[in-house]
Amino acid sequence: MPLQQALSALIGEARLAVSALPGTDLQLWLLDEQNMDRAFSSEETQRILAEPPYWSFCWASGLALARYLAAQPHWVQGKRVLDFGAGSGVAGIAAARAGAAEVVVCDLDPLALHACRANAELNEVKLGYSADFFREADRFDLILVADVLYDRANLPLLDQFLSRGRQALVADSRVRDFSHPLYRPLGTLHAVTLPDLAEPHEFRCVSLYHAARQPL
Repeated sequence: MPLQQALSALIGEARLAVSALPGTDLQLWLLDEQNMDRAFSSEETQRILAEPPYWSFCWASGLALARYLAAQPHWVQGKRVLDFGAGSGVAGIAAARAGAAEVVVCDLDPLALHACRANAELNEVKLGYSADFFREADRFDLILVADVLYDRANLPLLDQFLSRGRQALVADSRVRDFSHPLYRPLGTLHAVTLPDLAEPHEFRCVSLYHAARQPL
């Protein structure tokens, strides 16, 4: 599996394992928690920072959004959905399970798309795959965005999401105080990153926002 090879190159003994996501009926290939129970060497830390295997985690925002879609499937039922910055694909997979007519997972990292394929097979859903959001046509009903606003430099993307979809659902635990005329807060969700990184409590509170394209 290319994913295991890539992970082993970063962290010698690290292994991927099938992990059930609490509060859902989903499973993902994630970094085995037992491999997190030690300090990383300085060489490992440098490699991880240079090429973070973010696709081997289920980040709190993605887990929260997956639970939200399962509880409120009307957001995606019968709709064409794109999962932006998909990582493990958890949000897109949840959308497919909740009845979306089509789901495309989009990520720049080829390994993330490999992870999405492996996780789609694990959860028995069909996904489409894209490496370039801006090559996609403006044809989506909903853009899903989870844990992408970890850097304030990414805030201009908020406008771009509505260039390819009529609506956007954004879940994020890092940058929660942004102000944008098209995005309104829907509330706060609670989740933890898996494997558990012992993140501060504030990063377990996920803010959810919705935006709809304004008519011309």
